[in-house]
Amino acid sequence: MATAPHRLATLDDAAVLFEVRRRSILELAPPVMPVAAAEAWAEQVTLARMEQKLRDLEIWIAEVEGVVAGWGGIRGDCLEALYTAPEYAGQGVGAALLGRLEGLMRDREFEAVHAEASPNALAFYLRRGYRVTGPLTPVGAWPITRQFPG
Repeated sequence: MATAPHRLATLDDAAVLFEVRRRSILELAPPVMPVAAAEAWAEQVTLARMEQKLRDLEIWIAEVEGVVAGWGGIRGDCLEALYTAPEYAGQGVGAALLGRLEGLMRDREFEAVHAEASPNALAFYLRRGYRVTGPLTPVGAWPITRQFPG
């Protein structure tokens, strides 16, 4: 796939980002996690909460031919979210978006990026140089970190 252009999200993107997140969880998390667990995770964010995320985080969108293919959010040295629309999974959209977000953090002179990986995404991050830094959290996520080269 050609590199998807990235742009900063606005409040007008809330509904589409909410839907990409929901579909990504429901369609991509199983079979790594039980369907009921994926449904509970997907329901944690309402449209109003997505709007709040747009106010609280720096959110970048990957677009393919004008369609939102994925999005990710950062705050300081933390990757707070990374979702790919199911129809674009495995096509490099998430990897390119992660690269963009890591680049922003590196440019801001952070030494590392910290995140929490869902069980279905852990292998994705490990392939990109992240390491697990603690036990599974009570919400079922793995704390992970990637050090930037000095």
